[in-house]
Amino acid sequence: MFSSFMTNAWISGTIVAVLAGAVGFFVVLRGASFPAHAIPNGAFAGAAGANLVGLNPLVGLVSFAVAAALGIGATSRRTRNDVATALSLVLMLALGAAFLTLSTEYEPAINALLFGEILGVSRSEIVPVVVLGVVCVVALVALFRPLVFTSVAPELAEARGVNATLIETVFLVVLALSTALTVPVVGALLTFSLMIGPPAAARLLSSRPSRAIALSIALALVTVWLSIAASYTFNLPIGFFVGTLGAVLFLGARLWGALRARSLRRAVL
Repeated sequence: MFSSFMTNAWISGTIVAVLAGAVGFFVVLRGASFPAHAIPNGAFAGAAGANLVGLNPLVGLVSFAVAAALGIGATSRRTRNDVATALSLVLMLALGAAFLTLSTEYEPAINALLFGEILGVSRSEIVPVVVLGVVCVVALVALFRPLVFTSVAPELAEARGVNATLIETVFLVVLALSTALTVPVVGALLTFSLMIGPPAAARLLSSRPSRAIALSIALALVTVWLSIAASYTFNLPIGFFVGTLGAVLFLGARLWGALRARSLRRAVL
C-alpha cells in the first residue's frame, strides 16, 4: 500500500481532497450542487474526445470543464440557472456518447474515467495536477470574502458594489478546474460526491466559514485516504468508497446535530 508505485496515488489523492474540500464548501454554501454534478460530465466528454484524437486526457478534461462552466454562467444570465445547467449537462453527455462511439479505447480506460482509477495515475500527470491545484487555491484565497458575501447575502453584496456575476463566473471556472483534477481520481460519475459529502457534513458541524472550510478539507482528506486504502485492498473502484464514505459522513453529521439539539433542549427545560 505504501510501495513506490503508490506514491503518485497518495500525492494526487491528497491534492484532489484539499481542492474538493475547499471548493465543495462554497458549492454547498451557494447551493451549486447541480453545476458540480453537470461539469464533471463535460470533463468526461473532453477526456473521451482527447482520447479519440490522441491528446493527453487532462487537456480534454480542463478545456471541456471550463467550457461547460462558462456555458452555464453565460446562459444562466438569460434563463433559469437550473435550465442552463441541465442543457449543458445534456449537451456534454451527448458529446461524450458520440466520442465513445467513435473511439476504439479499451473498456478499462473508459471505466476509469467513469468510476476513477487512482492507482493508475502516472508520474507525468502529477506536475499539471500540482500546478492547477495551486492556481485553484490562490483563486479561492483571493475570492474568499466576496464568495462568502455573495453566497450569504447576494442582494446586499450587489448593493455594496460587488460584481456578483463576475464572482459567479470565476467561481465556476475554479470549480471546473477542480473537477478536471478530480475526474481521473474518483471518476466523472462520482466526482460531485467528494465535493458534496464532506463539505455538507462540515457545514452542519460548524457555522463559521473558516472553521467549516478547514473541517471540510480534513473530512475530504480522510475520505480519500481511506478510499485509496480500501480500493487497494479490495480491488474496487475508488469512486465507490468515496461515495459511500461521503454519504456516511453527511448522515453522521445530521445525527450528531439532531442529538446535540435534543440535549440542548433538555438542558433548557
